[in-house]
Amino acid sequence: MTDRTDLLYSETEDDLRAAVRALLADRAGHAVLLGRIETDDPYVPGLWTSLATGIGAAGLLVPEGLGGQGASHREAAVVLEELGRAVTPVPYLTSAVTAAEILLALAEESDPAAGLLASVASGRTVAVPAVPLTTAPYDPAPPPGPSVSAVADAVAADVFLVPRPDGLYAVPADEAAVEPRTPLDLTRPLARVTTEPGTGTRLAGPGASRAAVGRGLLAGAGLLASEQLGLAERCLEETVRYTRERHQFNRPVGSFQALKHRMARLWLDVVGARAAARAAADALAAGRPDAPLTVAVAQAYCSGVAVRAAEECVQLHGGIGMTWEHPAHLALKRAVSDRAAFGAAGRHQDAIAALADLPAPV
Repeated sequence: MTDRTDLLYSETEDDLRAAVRALLADRAGHAVLLGRIETDDPYVPGLWTSLATGIGAAGLLVPEGLGGQGASHREAAVVLEELGRAVTPVPYLTSAVTAAEILLALAEESDPAAGLLASVASGRTVAVPAVPLTTAPYDPAPPPGPSVSAVADAVAADVFLVPRPDGLYAVPADEAAVEPRTPLDLTRPLARVTTEPGTGTRLAGPGASRAAVGRGLLAGAGLLASEQLGLAERCLEETVRYTRERHQFNRPVGSFQALKHRMARLWLDVVGARAAARAAADALAAGRPDAPLTVAVAQAYCSGVAVRAAEECVQLHGGIGMTWEHPAHLALKRAVSDRAAFGAAGRHQDAIAALADLPAPV
């Protein structure tokens, strides 16, 4: 564990970014995604296998001795930046981050959890926590009944991690009822998941399971900031590119002072988001005591930046930005959906006040 925060990218992280970006450009470009969301299945066939197994991204958070790659949250954050840039529909955040962290917290004391963790790290199994996508990491509690709404990537799951009053259970997907719902973000499917009491394998008791789920949600919230960062960066890049190419009155529209100011403000927002997201990933990787506070700061800030960047991308593209054929709406819907994921900004602001001992205004 180190007390020094490092916001710079290492050579290994840059190489990982290049590999993931090349894969997504080849297999999951915007034209492909626009075609997939017209169907009931947004997932690009074979993409998860290439990302999780071919590149090895599914096991980045898992030590080599437990079947993973032995990397850290910093490398996983780089993957999520690229997935956010491309608005890619894969169950990475739910399975390779949140579920993997939950299982990692239990692996030393639970053989079933260790075995499932190795399968998740290899990419052979997609594990999805049966908790609402909107659940914040600060006060996770078992759901009141057998049904849970707004479970992200449930339709892709092989196994669900189900919190119950008596502990955490691993329930095979074929023993659960999954009812797809129509989400705002068509690239991140949501569903209602129902599991009957008595089904599945018990992984841990109530106390250990609450701590594990909290750890998983904290990692999910912290690395979601990197997804939001990648989305915001791509929106800014595309907006700058378009306003350089689009002409009015024989001038690029990007040369108009009012638009320059809007993009300059957005650039400053993105720089701040990069610092916040990198700090959260580094704090999680180093296991620092201030990780919950750093994650709360990142989420309170980055969620708003992603939405503003996507809104500006739509507006500054003019009429074409409002069309279904242009990918700007994919970014906007992902940004708005992410704003509620793992707790809204207000929930994280409350956490900042509590964690930093700064009483919130009444």
